[in-house]
Amino acid sequence: MWEVDESTDLWGDAPSRHAAGGETERFVTGELTSDDLDVERGLRPQRLEDYCGQEHIKQSLRILIEAAQSRGESLDHVIFSGPPGLGKTTLAAVVANEMGAQIKTTSGPAIARTGDLAAILTNLQPGDVLFIDEIHRLNRQVEEILYPAMEDFSLDIVIGKGPAARSIRLDIPRFTLVGATTRSGMLTGPLRDRFGISYRLDYYGIEDLADIVCRSSSILGVSIDRESAKEIASRSRGTPRLANRLLKRVRDYAQVRGEGSIELGIAQEAMRFFEIDELGLDWMDIRILETLCKTFRGRAVGLSTLASATGEDANTLEDVYEPYLLQCGLIVRTPQGRMATPAAFEHLGMEPAAR
Repeated sequence: MWEVDESTDLWGDAPSRHAAGGETERFVTGELTSDDLDVERGLRPQRLEDYCGQEHIKQSLRILIEAAQSRGESLDHVIFSGPPGLGKTTLAAVVANEMGAQIKTTSGPAIARTGDLAAILTNLQPGDVLFIDEIHRLNRQVEEILYPAMEDFSLDIVIGKGPAARSIRLDIPRFTLVGATTRSGMLTGPLRDRFGISYRLDYYGIEDLADIVCRSSSILGVSIDRESAKEIASRSRGTPRLANRLLKRVRDYAQVRGEGSIELGIAQEAMRFFEIDELGLDWMDIRILETLCKTFRGRAVGLSTLASATGEDANTLEDVYEPYLLQCGLIVRTPQGRMATPAAFEHLGMEPAAR
């Protein structure tokens, strides 16, 4: 039940709220600036045929959307999960466009009160798509309001307090909820079970990323050959967001140090200039590896000790830097702490330490 005073405006706009960002900004995984965000929106595909990669998800969505349209119904609720930067927000907009619907966008941390969500839901039009990013960060009270809204398209409301309180059920338009999460394990069971369609996005291959780079370069009006696109793609950590960001930085370098067009030599020079190596590691990744390999000579190191040695916050190390280093097989976690693998020594051009 959602409890409100009689003076509450159910149909007012939900207040805009922004959670304080705790993620360290860095070149390869930092948050987008406002300027970058404007450019990023222009690079996002609007239809399924323009979306590169994730072929199985695209084909599945095409069938489900066509079936829903043939019945004149809204698409079932959808949840996209996976690492950041893989296109979950883009897919939400694509779903709305394919359904011919309007999309309303918010995020879990922005919905602080039950009244915020109720205001959003009551302002929806029939067939609208409501996209909630970071849906795993919804608080429990707000989440409770979503359950009847997703299943019965209604809100249970208690108006007033004490003996004069009365309960009413308010119908809302049928809509499609699209949720995105980077931590599907943090979703509660009842919320997860109410999504009829669930997809997990995986990292992209080099060829798919090269296609994305070529498409983005044409939108930006930059000339690029296939080999240069693959060079940028190979250093993008399997992430389209990073591929587009690297493309923009290479474009800037080519305009200042080259002839404006992106060729293989210019792309490689730009990557060296911005300190992005062949694996997509930046200067901080290298600093972590050098600390493990040189300073501690391959011994296991506790997280707090590693944080002190690198001058970085322990939580940032664990959440931002470690995942890709683990994925590349450059470090391992042991009960004693973090250790560099032989591949890390090889990448740095060092002889592995004697065990």
